[in-house]
Amino acid sequence: MNSNLRQQRIIFQAPYQVETITEELPHPQANQVRVRVLLSGISPGTELLVYRGQFPPGVPLDENITTLAQTANYPLAYGYALVGIVEASVSPFLAEWVGRRVFVFAAHQSVLWCDVAQLIPIPNEISDEDAVFFPNMETAINLVQDLQPLIGEEVVVQGLGVVGLLTAALLAQFPLGRLIALEPAEQRRNFASVLLLDKLLPPNEFLSRIAQERVQLGSAYGVDAVVECSGSPAALQQSIDMAGYAGRVVVGSWYGNKVVTLDLGTRFHRQRIQLISSQVSHISPKLMARWDKKRLQTIVWQQIERIRPAKWITQRFKPDDAEKAYRLLDQDPQDTLQIVFDYQVGGKSNHV
Repeated sequence: MNSNLRQQRIIFQAPYQVETITEELPHPQANQVRVRVLLSGISPGTELLVYRGQFPPGVPLDENITTLAQTANYPLAYGYALVGIVEASVSPFLAEWVGRRVFVFAAHQSVLWCDVAQLIPIPNEISDEDAVFFPNMETAINLVQDLQPLIGEEVVVQGLGVVGLLTAALLAQFPLGRLIALEPAEQRRNFASVLLLDKLLPPNEFLSRIAQERVQLGSAYGVDAVVECSGSPAALQQSIDMAGYAGRVVVGSWYGNKVVTLDLGTRFHRQRIQLISSQVSHISPKLMARWDKKRLQTIVWQQIERIRPAKWITQRFKPDDAEKAYRLLDQDPQDTLQIVFDYQVGGKSNHV
């Protein structure tokens, strides 16, 4: 194997410091194949925590992903949404993989050696751009499974980032009574206009309506369920406040080390509001006897084909412009949705 190959990697050197480095590609190990990366997607919620230094210290980046099992100490490589093509294999027994498009949970980089166990084949009917959304779709499906929506229920999705949009798109397939999406940024509400939503509002406006209706209908009035995936600690309190008696709040946000202050002494206690933690690294214990990752991945690809989320890619950056990409996400999040890095020769940044 050629030992002189070079790779680009995006490194978080310190909070608010991102650098793209070029270095020699490490030598492969047995049972590995080489993947040439075409695209990688930024996960706005988690990666913004890393960029801002809000990732809890000493916590593994992701203990269920081999390449991200290390603790979050700078400098670090991060990311988990690579789409590429297998271009070489160490063993002739793995030659069948060469030429196949694959998804890999790995940090942003232009080329890598990885075990075949890490490869998730991309179906022929799925574009490279749609495939970038694999981890976010997996998260959205996990949220809906934890929510367990019932026919006729009134359900709210808090936050219309990528995960919120995908969650709303999944819930739109259910026979709900009403599906309401809340997002303070007008531009992001515009992205959701293609979805079959009953209401699309800023959170404060919806909370005001709930408060007015409680005057007439009583303190138990509220929605049946809320999915909180905004990443904002304040949104969790809003979600509790809009839930009705015994309502469910599924917490999909990961707040990192941001402080979350909640009022649990009034409505939460008296109205028996249920807080449900949802985390995609593990299948819900209620489903583990019947579901495994392979079954979940099949549903992920089916829903990606159905929803076609590539329409929500708002910016493309070359890896050399990584610092600009994260600065845009940090300073003007309302103007972004899904940012991708394009590693293809001749590809152009489109972030103006």
